[in-house]
Amino acid sequence: MMKVVIPAAGAGKRLYPHTYTKPKPMVSVAGKPIIGHILDKMLDLEPEEVIVVVGYMRDKLISYINTHYAGAFKKVTFVDQEQQLGLGHSIYVTRKAVGDSPILIALGDMIFKDGYSEFLKQHLRNGKCSGSIGVKTIDNPEHYGIVYLNPDNTINRLVEKPRHSTSNLGIAGVYFIEDTPRLFDALDYVVRSNHSGEVQLTDALQRAVEEGSVYKTFEVNSWYDCGRPRSLLDVNRILLSEMGISENGATNSIIIQPVSIGRNARVENSIIGPYVSISEGAIVNNSIIEDSIVGNNAEVKYMMLRSSIIGDHAILIGKSNALNIGDSSTIEF
Repeated sequence: MMKVVIPAAGAGKRLYPHTYTKPKPMVSVAGKPIIGHILDKMLDLEPEEVIVVVGYMRDKLISYINTHYAGAFKKVTFVDQEQQLGLGHSIYVTRKAVGDSPILIALGDMIFKDGYSEFLKQHLRNGKCSGSIGVKTIDNPEHYGIVYLNPDNTINRLVEKPRHSTSNLGIAGVYFIEDTPRLFDALDYVVRSNHSGEVQLTDALQRAVEEGSVYKTFEVNSWYDCGRPRSLLDVNRILLSEMGISENGATNSIIIQPVSIGRNARVENSIIGPYVSISEGAIVNNSIIEDSIVGNNAEVKYMMLRSSIIGDHAILIGKSNALNIGDSSTIEF
């Protein structure tokens, strides 16, 4: 049986100001927190255990998972990463919880269109090996961990954010590890050798390869990074396009699909869409909103919004105008 490890301890500084008050996996997209989309896609995998690495504002993440996914998995364990020292360190602190079990590592800010069961099938097709790493062809290798292959398509080398690269295979944020003892030995080596900066999982995987691990790859086609505001809106559009029609809570309003309206949300006298997610408990009155995310229990009145992210419990109130405009006039707000 396989365990799942979800590193979700980071502060998510690239998503400020939204992550001033919640951890990055709790930022809403397409009607629910990022972590909710990840866990939904884990359900059909039926893992032996889900291990979530928590740190920054840990209680909010733990509360959400315990409330919304109680009984959904056989076992959920939370492991504290007291210092956010990078992805490699976040995996390192799970050693006791993982034991010798095979693991799937799935990053807490990445959403994949395909379910993890499809990735598992690809990993199993790779045959006997130490593990498989999801990769995607990318245009800017200097921003990603990069994989270099041997002629037999096993991994020869892994480098984190190389300045110059002869490979364009970027690591896509999903890893199947069969030989966990060797990976944790490599992580231990990297942690002990690290005197400053982040502990990179890529460095530990490279160490494991040097020690004899045989890793293969599988292709990831639909890879959605939720780590930045612009990419979050991109993911919102993609996920809403895949979802069903939702007009819950809309009265006297025009809904231009795709739109998601959460439970107990109210939309009145407004034009909403396309590509708008309105989260649970939000109130929207007399507004026009397009290509935006409105957080839980937020309130938006008399506003025109486009390509906007409104945080939880935020209040945004414009001004109701009455105009008497003459012929050939131009008015810009």
